Amino acid sequence: MDHSLFSLTDRVAVVTGAGRGIGKAIAIALANSGTHVVCAARTYTEIEATASEVNAKGREALAVPTDVTSSTQISNLVQKTIQKFGSLDIMVNNAGGSWIKAPMLELTEKYFDQVITLNLKGVFLGCKAAAQVMIKQKSGNIINISSTGAILPNPLNIPYSAAKAGVSTLTKNLAIELGPYNIRVNAILPGLIVTELTSAHADKDPAVFETRRKNTALGRLGMPEDIAGAAVYLPPKLHPMLREPS
Repeated sequence: MDHSLFSLTDRVAVVTGAGRGIGKAIAIALANSGTHVVCAARTYTEIEATASEVNAKGREALAVPTDVTSSTQISNLVQKTIQKFGSLDIMVNNAGGSWIKAPMLELTEKYFDQVITLNLKGVFLGCKAAAQVMIKQKSGNIINISSTGAILPNPLNIPYSAAKAGVSTLTKNLAIELGPYNIRVNAILPGLIVTELTSAHADKDPAVFETRRKNTALGRLGMPEDIAGAAVYLPPKLHPMLREPS
């Protein structure tokens, strides 16, 4: 086997939502695999801490405070990446979440819009900004973090599931649209992952989390590092025998 196919040495990645949880785990895992990482999120102190951990792995890092729902800030994120590293090889659109669990009739229009904007529009903007660079490069990898809520019932979390279903469909369409430019677009659909955010929900309703744990094949809930492994697996270079872009 040609092990260089799995090398990420000196690749450049942007990871949104990199301050904690899944995003932080992905950033650290990419650094462990040789990638330079641009860490993005709204809270600078968190992404600065992640960037410091990336540096400790011997890789270069940059922390860029970013609200992924702002096209201006997303463009700034990509521009700063190019200014520092000269390229963008991997875009991980991870930022997202929901903060209310309630029946549909109790949800406000404002909350619905906020969740859709963060989880779907934010991914779209990240994909678009990355694609503008990757098309010129004739190469790149985009990884979108969706959710099993996109394909399975997710009671009391309707806007989040709807947004993540949109992410999954967006990913499929972009894979076809960007494929001719040697850009691969994939989605990862995590189940229930133990993070700071989900742990807060667990404290409020531990019975639900225990039921989810018992219903998993391994008898445990997922950890951020489980998702990080998939994110590292997806970006390696194409085999040279595969079609080059026209």
